[in-house]
Parts: sequence; C-alpha cells; structure tokens
Amino acid sequence: MESTFRKIIRYFFSGTLFIVPLTATAYFIYVSFSWLDSLLNLPYPGLGVLIILVAITAFGYLTSNLAFQTLSMWFDHGMNRIPLVKLIYSSLKDLLNAFVGDKKKFNKPVLEIGFVTQSDLSGIGINDMISVYIPHSYALSGMHYIVPKENVKPLNISGPVAMKYIVSGGVSGFTEQH
Repeated sequence: MESTFRKIIRYFFSGTLFIVPLTATAYFIYVSFSWLDSLLNLPYPGLGVLIILVAITAFGYLTSNLAFQTLSMWFDHGMNRIPLVKLIYSSLKDLLNAFVGDKKKFNKPVLEIGFVTQSDLSGIGINDMISVYIPHSYALSGMHYIVPKENVKPLNISGPVAMKYIVSGGVSGFTEQH
C-alpha cells in the first residue's frame, strides 16, 4: 500500500514539473497579449502583437538603409546630449546590443560561469585585465569584475547554454535543447 502511495506522489510531482512551467508560460503569453490588445483597443486577440512584430521588423529594415542610418546616428547623438535620458537610453541600447546586436557580448562563457564582456581594457589604461560579468540566478542583475586575463579560463559551451545554466541556478545543466 505504501509503495503505491509513493508512486502516486511521484507521478503527481512529475506531472507538476510538466504542467506548471507550461501553464505559467501560456498564462504569461495570454496576459501579455491581452494587456497589449487592451492598450491598442483592437477587436481581434493577438493583433497587437502582430502589429508590434511588423513595426519592429520594418524599423529593422529601415535601419539597414544607409539614409536611415544617418538619421539614426543624428537621433542617437541627440539622445546622448540629454543628461538623464543619455544614461537610460545608452544603457538600454548597449544592453540590447550585447544580446542581439552585431557585437554580442554574452558569447564567451568562462569558468567563473560568467561572460567576458571586454577583452581589451587598454583604452582605460588597464593592460592584461579583462572585464567579466557574472549574472545572478533568477534575476536580471549580476556582478561585474575586472580580472587578470591569466585567471580566466574559457569554457567550451555556447553563450545561451551558459546563460541558461546561470539563470536557473545550475539546475538546467549544460545541455543544448532544440
């Protein structure tokens, strides 16, 4: 009887491990779509997300155009002249570029389970040191260190796998998921 009860408990927890992340993800997507649709007052659910995806893609296309790149540079220059706006705008732009830009930064995982973000600090007078960012688990925060190059050992894993490992607190392991 006790063995059957333990199996039932184990099945319950196995089901929970499958259902809770799936339900939480679906709920988050549903709430996000509903919130966006309510802001735009659209008649069809999900249309707001489609409009935003198309708009972002259109801006991406425009920023690839040489004439728009000049306008974009003028806009960046203007934003970077306003004291408080400069701090927020440039920080967010740099952060997004670190993940999805041409100069991705979180693609060199190192043994400290962090990422090399700058491998040359000679521009600020620091030679033989590199910049390493170590994210916190389950948070959008982390610690930034300047460390000697010889104390850093690169890992043979991809950036996304290392980030998933760190953010999950080491629970996810080092496996690629397709």
